[in-house]
Amino acid sequence: MHRTSRPATARAAGLLLGFAADRVFADPARWHPVAGFGRTAMALEKATYRDSRSAGILHVAVLVGGAAGLGVAATQVARRGGWAGEAAGTAAATWAVLGGTSLGRTGSTMAAHLEADDLAAARSLLPSLCGRDPSVLGVDGLTRATLESVAENTSDSAVGAFVWGAVAGIPGLFVYRASNTLDAMVGYRSPKYRNFGWAAARWDDVLNLLPARLTGALTVAAAPTVGGSPNEAWEAWRRDASQHPSPNAGVAEASAAGALGISLGGRTEYAHGVEMRPVLGSGASPRPVDLDRAVKLSAAVQGGAALVSAALAVAVGQLRFRRRPRS
Repeated sequence: MHRTSRPATARAAGLLLGFAADRVFADPARWHPVAGFGRTAMALEKATYRDSRSAGILHVAVLVGGAAGLGVAATQVARRGGWAGEAAGTAAATWAVLGGTSLGRTGSTMAAHLEADDLAAARSLLPSLCGRDPSVLGVDGLTRATLESVAENTSDSAVGAFVWGAVAGIPGLFVYRASNTLDAMVGYRSPKYRNFGWAAARWDDVLNLLPARLTGALTVAAAPTVGGSPNEAWEAWRRDASQHPSPNAGVAEASAAGALGISLGGRTEYAHGVEMRPVLGSGASPRPVDLDRAVKLSAAVQGGAALVSAALAVAVGQLRFRRRPRS
């Protein structure tokens, strides 16, 4: 093996080991680095907030730039341990930024609450998944909100991290998670964040262009694992995704709706107001039992993304080796 290809295989191994750690341990219950980043972002917002796009650009640049710098430093430390050190460092970073297993467990818990008709518990759980107002939602609304969140966050919490980890290693992992976290914090269309959150939302859209489409492709391929049709998943993606206000969430949600044989979308209530979302898919409205199928589909997509990312990491490493001038 060429010496210059070793970092690529270390990165690939680290991504797979980090995925395995997430499946076994899920998110750490305490001292979660993403939660620490969120607290840092909230503290900085007190100094940077202005009702302007320029202030929002500064906010994103400082925090994302800081995450990139931390990733570069972590990479240098990891490489001191050779191949094993870089693989271990990438694995730790991957585990830190992934949230796919916790997402699935939350979806399954929500399904159990709804199947037991425990609306109080279900409403209490919903804010951990999305920003909708749970107080106005019944069983149908809570089911749909959860399923849409599981579909979208399969891309945001897992596939996106894998893609950028494969392309840019630990810095890519840190930058992606920082960007996605900022979008979740300030990237809303509320009066307060319409201008300040513009940069976070648009930057997150750019970073997720490729991951969302990989999510869609893997969802189409994984449809049979939940008794669905790849053709229906592809047709829902092709027909409905572009109607969604998000260029990326529409892909993940439409393909999942087609794979599950249900329909998503409609009246959507947030704290900042009501949005009428387009209908995605052509089946019946989701039921609580469909949440367990959505969690199974999400797990299959995440597993596929881990394998694709490992292959992509090796391919990127080989491409860099070939482009390197020979002495």
